Amino acid sequence: MKSVRFGKIKTQKYAMRESLRALKTNIQFCGDDIRTIVVTSAVPNEGKSTVTFDLAKSLSESGKRVLLIDTDMRKSVFVGRLRAATTDGGEIYGLSHFLSGQKRLEDVLYGTDAPGMFMIFAGPSVPNPTEILEKQYFGDLLKFAKEHFNYVLLDCAPIGAAIDAAAIAKHCDGAILVIAQGMASGRLILNVKRQLEASGVRVLGAVLNKVKMKKNSYEGGYYGGYYGGYGGYGSEDEDT
Repeated sequence: MKSVRFGKIKTQKYAMRESLRALKTNIQFCGDDIRTIVVTSAVPNEGKSTVTFDLAKSLSESGKRVLLIDTDMRKSVFVGRLRAATTDGGEIYGLSHFLSGQKRLEDVLYGTDAPGMFMIFAGPSVPNPTEILEKQYFGDLLKFAKEHFNYVLLDCAPIGAAIDAAAIAKHCDGAILVIAQGMASGRLILNVKRQLEASGVRVLGAVLNKVKMKKNSYEGGYYGGYYGGYGGYGSEDEDT
């Protein structure tokens, strides 16, 4: 297994660290049977990839073995945003290579410079991501992951834009929705929640992201996000 190093991880602010700690604690209190977690959003640009990465890193800092799988084979961001590079200078292979049979699991599984944290990147974009995620290779991958890691976090394409997350969720123990302030309506969020539940996954709660703390400013994460409350949803007639 090869390793990657990251060239772009900024120091988090205190409020951000505390919110991540609360999120991590709430996940742990969901029970030891919640180990594979899909993270998605209603629409693009709500910060789900940032939340997934920081949560994985936070869990690994608690002594857990964590695998982050980037399943967004439509618009992956991790390699570029993190400036990820292999320690030997070679090409980074990803999930699409594995699911298409081009590479073995050991070729796409990477250790990171965050102890206890491992990653599988998305790999090149494919024209049929939902179809390729339905292959037995993906089920075998998650079976392996559950046997070797304490937590498996799966970053997915926004469920309001693609059905990939619903296809993935049926293999997972729980789901988290990332909701950016002012991005999606309450009705759309509830529809996304219903889609996840229809797949049979337990919706654990939501992360309120990019919360506007005062006029014309955001409490900054390294992509401009703030990790807010974690919990359930309001009544079905809410649309705000």
